[in-house]
Amino acid sequence: MSDALEKLRGVDRLAIFPLPLVLMPHELLPLHIFEDRYQKMLRDIEHTGNMFGITFFEPVETCIDRPEIGSIGCVAEVRDTQPMSDGRSNIVTFGTVRYRLLDLVDSVEPYLLGSVEFFEDEKEDPEVVGPLSDRVFEIFERIAKAAFKMSGNRGRFPEIARTDPESLSFLTAAAFNFENNLKYRLLEMTSTVERLERIREILEKTVDQMEESAQIQHVAKTNGHSKKPLDL
Repeated sequence: MSDALEKLRGVDRLAIFPLPLVLMPHELLPLHIFEDRYQKMLRDIEHTGNMFGITFFEPVETCIDRPEIGSIGCVAEVRDTQPMSDGRSNIVTFGTVRYRLLDLVDSVEPYLLGSVEFFEDEKEDPEVVGPLSDRVFEIFERIAKAAFKMSGNRGRFPEIARTDPESLSFLTAAAFNFENNLKYRLLEMTSTVERLERIREILEKTVDQMEESAQIQHVAKTNGHSKKPLDL
């Protein structure tokens, strides 16, 4: 059991915040809280670990006005709060553990309260997931370096820390800002190998183009042969 899951031992209900986005474990997400019901939610969770659930939900023109039972979400831990005088606040949350929404609980609260079960990835064969994780990290680093080059090499290239395969899969999905439906499919997977394979496929289609674009931009700025920048 992970440390994140240990924090939630004995918890089977969460305040649910439906949003048109997908939060990944290990992802930082800033939010502006302005509705009265969610202002109250923030006050209420101060006494229960400062955690609530973010479930992907896009309102559509139907009678459905809340997430479907069985949908997947991610626990958001409030890491920083900047309250405003009118009751609104800016907060920074951190994705921790995924959950499955089992039911919505009848409650007097103005926000949704859900009965949930938490889950993590299944155990994987290190001889399979290790090399795959190394490959995804390698591509991730190449893309990051290409992006840094395209920015003009301003500042110092940040060192990218290695992490375990499961965390890497989520951090990579968050870093490249995949569209919501893809992020949701990655979120609900319980196989680190399957998630890393999908991410590898996507990044391998991108990395060569990124590096080529970075080189073309670099050459253009040096007039193709010298180190003197062009006056653009």
